[in-house]
This record gives sequence, C-alpha cells and structure tokens, in this order.
Amino acid sequence: MPITSSAKKALRAGEQKRVYNLRTKAAIDVPFKKFAKLIAEKKTEEAKALVPALYKALDKGAKRKYIKANTAARYKSRIMASIKRVG
Repeated sequence: MPITSSAKKALRAGEQKRVYNLRTKAAIDVPFKKFAKLIAEKKTEEAKALVPALYKALDKGAKRKYIKANTAARYKSRIMASIKRVG
C-alpha cells in the first residue's frame, strides 16, 4: 500500500485510467468480435454495415492513445481485406 500522499494519488489515478482503458478496449473488441463472427459466417452485407462503427472505435482509440495510429490503420486495412476475401 502507498504511504506518501503522492503515491496514494498515483494509485487513484491508475485505477481511473484502468477503468477508462477497459472501457475503450471493450468499445473496440466487442464490435470487432461481432465482425469476425459475421465474416466467418460469410454474411458480408451485415459485416459491411458494421464497418463504420469499427472505424469509429479504432479512430477514437488511436486519438486517445489507447492504440497507436499505425495499429488502427492496420486493423482497418485488415477489415476491408477480409470483406473482399469473403465477398
């Protein structure tokens, strides 16, 4: 347990960041898993409808420094490549 007041404050800040990061992670992972399931079932139209939500989540994650910008771009590229492969 932290003893100094600055260490206590750092602990509180870390807990808040953890919650924030988990929320951001869920915002990216949940639609991504749904998209992967639709691609596996070869439902391209429904997958295409989910692309804007995925892009928005990835862009927000990159903007807030949860993921790097190049990582978000790579995911976007792979999303479109998987749609082309199936459809």
